[in-house]
Amino acid sequence: MLRTILLKTKMSNFGLPQRSISSLIQSKGFINGSWVDSSNSETFAVTNPANGKVIGNVPNMTADDAVKAVAAAKKALHAPEWAGLTAKQRSVMLKCWYNLIEQNRDEIAKIMTAESGKPINESLGEVTYGNSFIEWFAEEARRINGEVIPSPTPNRELIVLKQPLGVAALITPWNFPLAMITRKAGAALAAGCTVVIKPAEDTPLTCLAVAKLSVDAGIPNGVINVVTTNKSAPVGNVLCTSPDVAGISFTGSTDVGKLLYRNCADGVKRISLELGGNAPFIVFDSANIEKAVDGAIASKFRNCGQTCVSANRFFVQEGVYDKFIELLKTKVAALKIGSGDGPDVQIGPLINKAQFLKISSFVDDAKKLNATIIAGAKPRPDIGELFYEPTIITDVKPPMKLYTDEVFGPVLSIIKFKEEEEAISRANDTNSGLAGYFYSENVQQIFRVARKLEVGMIGINEGIISTAEAPFGGVKQSGIGREGSHYGIDEYVEVKYLCLGNLKN
Repeated sequence: MLRTILLKTKMSNFGLPQRSISSLIQSKGFINGSWVDSSNSETFAVTNPANGKVIGNVPNMTADDAVKAVAAAKKALHAPEWAGLTAKQRSVMLKCWYNLIEQNRDEIAKIMTAESGKPINESLGEVTYGNSFIEWFAEEARRINGEVIPSPTPNRELIVLKQPLGVAALITPWNFPLAMITRKAGAALAAGCTVVIKPAEDTPLTCLAVAKLSVDAGIPNGVINVVTTNKSAPVGNVLCTSPDVAGISFTGSTDVGKLLYRNCADGVKRISLELGGNAPFIVFDSANIEKAVDGAIASKFRNCGQTCVSANRFFVQEGVYDKFIELLKTKVAALKIGSGDGPDVQIGPLINKAQFLKISSFVDDAKKLNATIIAGAKPRPDIGELFYEPTIITDVKPPMKLYTDEVFGPVLSIIKFKEEEEAISRANDTNSGLAGYFYSENVQQIFRVARKLEVGMIGINEGIISTAEAPFGGVKQSGIGREGSHYGIDEYVEVKYLCLGNLKN
């Protein structure tokens, strides 16, 4: 009876009216279904990187608050309101959450643009993209199948079950403040887990907004918890060392990922890491150059270059090198830079001062080592202190930081090459292996190069590759595990084998 009432409640939420932006902005953390302050009453400001204005304040939560959130998630994990649901009932809840996010997409996008700086059209696109994971995993919830294995001996049946992993801690970055949460939480909830989310300190408001909508969707208390803080280390330590947390999913820098990996070792905790990249983008002589340039701009300058799958090193074959650069210069010059809420803006600000200084130092380093500036390479203080012009630099080579390190900014670095093997060797000459891209109209070359590139994902004649239906993740030091697709469920389930013996024929 309880389940029937619960489902009727969830379904009724499909008719909720659209909210205003002010009602979705929250100023408290979220633990066990309640909006709470930090245990020490501290807060920190969330600012708009385009103009430095304060958007709101959120609790600066502590290790003690994280302990409370984990306890709430553990209690909810075994509560009948959650553990007693069927896969279909979890699916209905997730579909309701999806629908509410869709109803409020404009307001969520405005919050996202305000706190992350990305252009409003990109924010709207992220709401659609991020919400696609809720939709996808709502459907996958009903397809977490076990298995019956043919027994090698008489009188036995061998059965495999998949059960929820337990409490999952989700640590997410600022560059995709909705999608990095939904890609993790959608899979975890579909599997029957409960979650504690620690959003990035720069962009907690988007996370709190969708947590608010999860309440309206009827997701039970304690199933989703949000801990906001700008002191990540103590909270992260609780999540890594608590025996009540069964798994960690982290998206962020490789250095922080390694630290979390070490801290999870004593508990032999399940861990999923999506870390930094140094993505190659190869343009072969056979490529369609106009499509290659369009793909380069889409891959490099989306979110001002602040994505983990942004192309980092552009290898262009000598036969098309000059043509590629000339067309690229023309199209980059047409990109509109400005505040993300402005009309037709394509390049917003960098997220914070540290990121701005990093980009500036990388470009200065390249200049000192005799790289050639083709376009940009300077800040735009006339627009705002965190704006940097879309930049094209050639003659890039080691040991330039633009070549060796992940840039995470609007700087496009070009290297000329002669032979296919040279490009592949140089593309693979990195400890990272998240994404890679190449353009070629030669079918034999396409399969040959795709097999040789040491990355987890490849865009072939395509600059934007991520989708809910496909696995997302890298190799080498770019991570462990996969998100999205049916593979994303695997990070949140335990496999249990049952051997039924002494059965009568």
